[in-house]
Amino acid sequence: MPRVAIALGSNLGDRAANLAAATAALRKLATPGEPFLTASLHDTAPQDCPPDSPRFLNTVIDLDYPGSDPLALLAETQAIERALGREPNPTRNAPRVIDIDILIFGEISLKHPALELPHPRIAGRPFVLLPLREIREYKIPAGS
Repeated sequence: MPRVAIALGSNLGDRAANLAAATAALRKLATPGEPFLTASLHDTAPQDCPPDSPRFLNTVIDLDYPGSDPLALLAETQAIERALGREPNPTRNAPRVIDIDILIFGEISLKHPALELPHPRIAGRPFVLLPLREIREYKIPAGS
């Protein structure tokens, strides 16, 4: 069973409550009895977002996932986003109630149209990298 790192972000509504709800939903996907780690919350300025986007609250979760297919986990995380009120928006990085990104899925490297692992922009996102380093030793892959 792979260890999985997942980034959470919210910049609409009650950001802390949105992250708490996403964390609770992700806990239900985790292998019972295995460590479920949550980094502290980080209040951050929007990065690569439309002008006047609100500030984000971000964290990272590290869990043991009982499945072996990262695309199955992606489908589950997208279902959580929809359940928490995220609506499709054609504007890239538009403000959102919740954003759930799979960062790392065990030792798997994947380039799929829907998912790239490890997440290709970890190194350029302090709002992901800092909480990730709180709960997991992570070395940036060469060439990132």
